[in-house]
Amino acid sequence: MVSVAIVYHSGFGHTKAQAEAVARGAKSVPGIAVDVIPADRAEGRLSDLAASDAIIFGAPTYMGSASAAMKRFMEATSKLWATQAWKDKIAAGFTNSASQSGDKLNTLVELAVFAAQHGMVWVGLDLLPGNNSSTGSTADLNRLGSSLGAMAQSNADQGPEHGPTASDLKTAEHFGRRVALAAAAWRRGRQEIAAALADEATALAA
Repeated sequence: MVSVAIVYHSGFGHTKAQAEAVARGAKSVPGIAVDVIPADRAEGRLSDLAASDAIIFGAPTYMGSASAAMKRFMEATSKLWATQAWKDKIAAGFTNSASQSGDKLNTLVELAVFAAQHGMVWVGLDLLPGNNSSTGSTADLNRLGSSLGAMAQSNADQGPEHGPTASDLKTAEHFGRRVALAAAAWRRGRQEIAAALADEATALAA
């Protein structure tokens, strides 16, 4: 069983809805176990994260960067960074804000750099930008035109029952499925390489 963990913070419930959509997408891949972990509980679940094949990080964008609660979790992993305990795990990220832009890209960059410091392998979004032509619409997948990860937008004066939009949630589901497939392929490839190296070592010793 390939395991995918989703670590997220949500201030008002919008990013939680996005995280749940990512989880639905990941669970749609056969043989994938998904664990959705709020950031304020993740520090106590580091052993579970260490056992996962992939970790997807999610946070709302507040004032142009990831939320303080997410950063607190990120900084709490510094001891893991020192031992590179997450090296070669698959990583990915998603974010939500009230504005169409809201400088969400900066949050995804923060998450990608965080993953890179841990020696992880980042997976981006494989959808072409939507809603960028006269024939496009807000119903398009990837309507916000992201590549580094999944973005969503939710109105500031409405609760999570009104947002993120349906297209943003469908984008998040697509993203979760993509990361799960990447994790499965990455694990299988690493196992095949390890087996080949073991066979080679056995042959040389004979």
